Amino acid sequence: MRKEGASFDLPIALSILGASGDLGKAEDLQDVLSIGELSLDGRVRPVRGALSIALRARDSGINHLIIPEENAPEAAVVKEVTVYPVSTLRDAVTVCIDLMAGNETRIKPASPEEAMKPRAEPKQRIDFNEVRGQQTAKRALEVASAGGHNILLIGPPGSGKTMLAKRFPTILPPLEFEESLEITKIHSVAGLTNGTGLVTERQFRNPHHTISQAGLIGGGSIPRPGEVSLAHNGVLFLDELPEFERTALEVLRQPLEDKEVTISRAALSLTFPASFTLVASMNPCPCGYHGSGRECFCNPFMIQRYVGRISGPLMDRIDIHVDVPAVKFKELRGRGVPEGDTSDVIRRRVVQARKIQLERFKGEGIYSNSAMEPRLIRKYCGLDEESESMLERAMTKQGLSARAHDRILKVARTIADLERSEKIAPGHISEAINYRSLDKNYWV
Repeated sequence: MRKEGASFDLPIALSILGASGDLGKAEDLQDVLSIGELSLDGRVRPVRGALSIALRARDSGINHLIIPEENAPEAAVVKEVTVYPVSTLRDAVTVCIDLMAGNETRIKPASPEEAMKPRAEPKQRIDFNEVRGQQTAKRALEVASAGGHNILLIGPPGSGKTMLAKRFPTILPPLEFEESLEITKIHSVAGLTNGTGLVTERQFRNPHHTISQAGLIGGGSIPRPGEVSLAHNGVLFLDELPEFERTALEVLRQPLEDKEVTISRAALSLTFPASFTLVASMNPCPCGYHGSGRECFCNPFMIQRYVGRISGPLMDRIDIHVDVPAVKFKELRGRGVPEGDTSDVIRRRVVQARKIQLERFKGEGIYSNSAMEPRLIRKYCGLDEESESMLERAMTKQGLSARAHDRILKVARTIADLERSEKIAPGHISEAINYRSLDKNYWV
């Protein structure tokens, strides 16, 4: 059987020693799984996908895992498997001999408790109340966080779009254990765990606009996860959205709808999870100052060509479009303007809204409003006569698509959840429609 990759070096070496009789009876090692790359001097080097391997060992009923020392913290997360970190081939042989003899191993197993410890907190924690003004944008980001909605921030340079986006993860709900496990598996496959254990924070991925299609979605002869998968259960921030290659942006359609991405090659086809929240930002025109009060040097054709780099189908998949105007001097200096809510205060409201959604969708197989299918929209997004009339006028006046119709209802349901309202009220549907008003101003 032809092997691919260096991760089979250690098991092949142990198999040869077992077959030659140097390790005793080979059948005594049936309960031992080993993985690792061997260098010429006998050192065991780390491999990718250690957590996935440990999970597979657990599911196969294997109780002992011999693994490179650098990979031990992430593999030790799986408590049902005893993980032995080894740095040399001699260490691996020692573990095998001790296990066959039924003795206590001289190589100490990795501690699951150490692996489960959260990573160190950043030295300087950013907070939402550091952003002056922009109450409308802050409210829109709170709605996006509460319902898992994608959002686009449009405004001139220096209005705070990037500041707001970077603080978005601070108002997302804390990670559940299963979510952390999924993220760690992806980062392990990509070789990004850096010898640490469980990933305990939501990821904020901010790729440069020169990124290739393969870098964004994933690829390679042996497919590796791209930015959309590395942002799983977190945030994918695309700054200066029109500057990205159009072909790269168009491949976002599938993961935005299906929450996963499939990469096919001649040898195999792999599917990676990609359930992320898209936060994008852009200027209203090439110079950036259209409608900001400063002189704009762009004619209508230039503006249309600039925003036309983003296709209509992609825009349809972004639930919330919000204008981020230039900050007024009084707001910037904090004169007579109350300080906004902190990230912790906003997060508490978001967590409460998510709890309402979890209770609502119990048994439906989803956990947020953004994931609602048409049948669930009809079930949970009923409107009264006034709201129905309001939505009809907006659809007709702005020429919105059927997909935009569903997105408005999903956002309105989230706004109602933030206010702990059982039914969608006219005020909720009005706010949701307002988050699509830029469709008419820019893309119609």
